[in-house]
This record gives sequence, C-alpha cells and structure tokens, in this order.
Amino acid sequence: MNILTERLNEDQPIFIQIAELIETSIVEGDRLANEQVPSTNEFAKHYQINPATAAKGINLLVDQGILFKKRGVGMFVTEDAKQIILAKRQERFYTHYVQPLLQEAKRISLTQEQLLDFIKEGFSHED
Repeated sequence: MNILTERLNEDQPIFIQIAELIETSIVEGDRLANEQVPSTNEFAKHYQINPATAAKGINLLVDQGILFKKRGVGMFVTEDAKQIILAKRQERFYTHYVQPLLQEAKRISLTQEQLLDFIKEGFSHED
C-alpha cells in the first residue's frame, strides 16, 4: 500500500485518516521498523491539506509510540509499532464488532455453538 495513493473520505477527521493510513502501511508490512514515513509536507501537498493537519496525525502516532522523530531527518517507524497497532486494532475490533455480535446473538437466542458454527462457516467461505 502506497500511503500517498490512498484516498481520504468525509467520514472522519483528516488527521485520523492520515494516522490510519500510516498504521495500515505498517501492519501490512509496507513500512518496517526504523523506516521513514512521508513528511507532513508530502502529505499536505499530495492531499491538498494544511501541513498542520498532517502533523496532527503524525504526532498522534508519536504520542502512541508508533513513530519517532529524528531531528532534521524526519519521522520513522518504532521497533514496537506493529505490535502497538495490532493490540489497539484488536481491542477496537472486540469493542465495535464482537460485543455487538454477542449482544445480538443473545437477543435472537443463538447458542455459543451456533455462533461458533457461523463463524467457522464464514471462514471456510473466505477462500
């Protein structure tokens, strides 16, 4: 995934989208530990956004320990970035998908076994 070829949308703040583009490139292995990410000016020029908006997204990742700054050089991926992102996204997955799934399963009287069968069936149809 080339970060600078993705499109932004109206669904969420731009700085969050910038952060998520970088995160996704790390999770997918396109950006490795100690590898440089595009600068705020590159994001700003490509997406025609304010450099401060791009910086806000990048700084969010710095605050989370995903990126680090080399003065005068740029921003780079930390050694633990992928693990941090995966843990964060797994927690979000549980909150946004698994909990509502379980609530609906209980509402419609699905047993644990039935729910697991549905999940297994879904995985078998993925290929």
